[in-house]
Amino acid sequence: MHAIHETTNPVAAEKSSRTATCLASCRKLIAQIETTKTAILNEFHESLEANDHLLHLALNEAEALAWQSGVPQLIFPTLALEKAQALATWHARQQSMQRTNSRLGFAT
Repeated sequence: MHAIHETTNPVAAEKSSRTATCLASCRKLIAQIETTKTAILNEFHESLEANDHLLHLALNEAEALAWQSGVPQLIFPTLALEKAQALATWHARQQSMQRTNSRLGFAT
């Protein structure tokens, strides 16, 4: 039996090279998404106060949807920002309603 080594087999070497290139590309893409996610988390952290968990869930949903699109690097930043802004709007509305309700409670 003769063992075939990657270094002596040009087809295997090319396949290994493509695999390494693909893996490096995927790692870079994942790093870009994580960087964007961290930036959005930092941007909305204070305005959402105790709703960090909801923000994480919204960003995870945005990431899942972006990966399904086939072009996550294009979709994720915009979708994640839209979801974070929607959550911030919801949070502000909830706070406003709570303030209104507490004022009405004191009026009675």
